Amino acid sequence: MEYLLGIDVGSTSMKALVYDFEGNVVSTGSHPTESVANDPNHSNWQVFLPDHIWDGISSAIRQAVGKLPPGDRIKAAAVTGLGADAVPLDSQGEPVYPFINWLCTRTTPQFEWWLEHIGLEKTFQVSGWQPFVWNTVFRFMWLKENEPEIARRVSKWLIIEDYVNYKLTGKYSTDYTDASPTLLLDQRSLTWSDELLKIAGLEKDLFPTPQWSGSFIGEVTPLAAEKTGLLPGIPIFQGGHDYLIGALAAGAIQPGVILDVTGTWELVITPTVTPHWTEEIRNLGLTVEAHAVPDTYCIWGGGTAANMLEWYKDQYGTVAQQRAEAGQGNIWSNLMQEAQNSPAGANGIFFLPHFNGTACPELNPRSLGAFLGLNDTTTRADMLRAVIEGLDYAFVDMLRALELGSGRKADRITAIGGAVRNEFWMQNKADVSGCVVDAPELEEATALGAAMLAGTGVGVYQDLQEAVQRVYRSGRQYEPDAKNVQLYAELFEIFREIYPALKNVNTRIYNRFRVG
Repeated sequence: MEYLLGIDVGSTSMKALVYDFEGNVVSTGSHPTESVANDPNHSNWQVFLPDHIWDGISSAIRQAVGKLPPGDRIKAAAVTGLGADAVPLDSQGEPVYPFINWLCTRTTPQFEWWLEHIGLEKTFQVSGWQPFVWNTVFRFMWLKENEPEIARRVSKWLIIEDYVNYKLTGKYSTDYTDASPTLLLDQRSLTWSDELLKIAGLEKDLFPTPQWSGSFIGEVTPLAAEKTGLLPGIPIFQGGHDYLIGALAAGAIQPGVILDVTGTWELVITPTVTPHWTEEIRNLGLTVEAHAVPDTYCIWGGGTAANMLEWYKDQYGTVAQQRAEAGQGNIWSNLMQEAQNSPAGANGIFFLPHFNGTACPELNPRSLGAFLGLNDTTTRADMLRAVIEGLDYAFVDMLRALELGSGRKADRITAIGGAVRNEFWMQNKADVSGCVVDAPELEEATALGAAMLAGTGVGVYQDLQEAVQRVYRSGRQYEPDAKNVQLYAELFEIFREIYPALKNVNTRIYNRFRVG
């Protein structure tokens, strides 16, 4: 038997999944992704170590392929991942500094210099992006300014999934979806922008030539084969940024489909074949960039999401954990059961989900999270439900921006990502938005999307449309509850007043405690 391999470099775990040609999981492997504070004087400086990434991916692949029966083989593979985080390599292809990861705050000065000297409009008109503190160009600039001796040794910069491709094949490569968050890709020509490279003080030959997702990169080398358990010569095809690769598995490849991807980040995306870089779209906090589907673009808004539930679990989930350890459910089912002990509206408790700032429809990396409405009757259940409701209010804010920017009204949402396993969250998303939420039955959509690209590249599928027809599985539909829809419409108007009311206070707190 022959199979396809999808490899996913995530911010919390690295995974390798073997799929048959119908999209069914045959075997899996995984390894935790560890973020490291690499400077004792700066607790907010976070990195991924290159050896950890390659060792972890290799371990995940070896686990997955090691479970296959003798004689079965991988026909082709592709890699997807969290994007943006990049590693500098010297002329011998060896890392000279770790990946500065997306949680790191060290690039705030470079981000603010960019806003002052280049500005939102120029950035958007060339790159299609709203600038974020974690955009890759700011890592490049930080290294030049703070580690000039190291910067002079840099021969090539590779996004994290492109680094895995390099370790597998020995080839430097990237695709449009991974080149886009650098802020240096000209979306109109789909080439590196000479203008922005010059402003950033960077040379074009520091970066691989970008190409469409699904393009052939190279074959697994004997050295990589020994490390991963793959056979030498297996073809590796270009994957890309995880949310757009996951869109392939969800069938969100045609204009008119609105996709919600909820994991560490939440993004609301719609494909388009007629991209527009208008002032209105920029003012809505939206991004317009190349899709993983050839000759297609997308419009999206996004912000951090599930990491706030992870935070709640870690800090306040002791009782849920104890119940799980006693054989009563698992920690997440226990937490969701607890949240349901609070009524819709969380007894007047609101949560502003800005642990990592806000991006859409307002761009402000210095905004912070907050609970409001606390009183002496507030319960832990109220606070937990408020977190979920706050995330869904933020989702509706992004959805409204996307509707305005795309000119399409949503009445149905396709949802993928780790959050779709959380039935309470999905039902609340339907109630808060007033939209039907479709959750396809897909196992690890991002890895499956990568496998689809590999399968299309090697000829298993004629094109991505056929791949979707072969692998897509419909799943559960969440219908909005009319009574809750009316309540949440009223409460959403209160939620929208929270950010402007706290904006200045949060900025002062951020400046005092978060910078540096």
